[in-house]
Amino acid sequence: MVDISLLDPTTLTNILLIAISGTLVCIGVHFVPVGGAPAAMAQATGIGTGTVELAAGSGLVGLITAAYMYASVENAPMALVLAAGAMGSMIMIASAMLAASLVYAYGVGVPFASAQVKRDPITRERQDIYMSKGTQGQGLPTVCFVSGVIGAALGGIGGALIYYVLIGIYAKSAIIGGSAAAVAGVFTMGVFYVNAVVPSYGVGGTIEGFHDPKFRRVLPKDVITSFFVSLVLGVVAVLIATGM
Repeated sequence: MVDISLLDPTTLTNILLIAISGTLVCIGVHFVPVGGAPAAMAQATGIGTGTVELAAGSGLVGLITAAYMYASVENAPMALVLAAGAMGSMIMIASAMLAASLVYAYGVGVPFASAQVKRDPITRERQDIYMSKGTQGQGLPTVCFVSGVIGAALGGIGGALIYYVLIGIYAKSAIIGGSAAAVAGVFTMGVFYVNAVVPSYGVGGTIEGFHDPKFRRVLPKDVITSFFVSLVLGVVAVLIATGM
């Protein structure tokens, strides 16, 4: 048993960090171009799968790289662990978007065009003239790719921060002890899934990235919801260390 008070400043800080971490995961999901089933048929921009799969996929890769960095470097600073988490997630999402782009371009034979903007905010290239009739866009235009990498970085940082905080708590617990890394990893996965489901209701199918009008419309509500949900999860994470 370890004596941890929920009113202790350090404990409160850890709970707040977990809440912030989960919120970062939620924000990151909105940046990633989620295309769902329409994208799988090249009738919408983005990767042809849902928010939960993309958030969990990028987050878990970021978690692995963050955990490896934490275990490999003695007294690894938080910044280094967070950077490792961000890099792992960014590589995973960038690879997924690259693979999807190859399929769109050489398998389906469609041009990359966004239905949300007349010109790509990054390249300033016209989008509307390349739109295929009956679609909401197709492929992964440059702005979608950049947005996805940003989202992956946020999600990776969020997951790495949760892991960093939890392993610091659980390593001192007499109950968890030597299983601190495993328990911290599993709990971090749970936080990822929860904060991937929250924005899936707001997004409601597809989202292109930060240039999508839906991004500005649903993000504030999802962020508030995610913060309070993650705050509760932070309390639960601390209570686990006490054996309650």
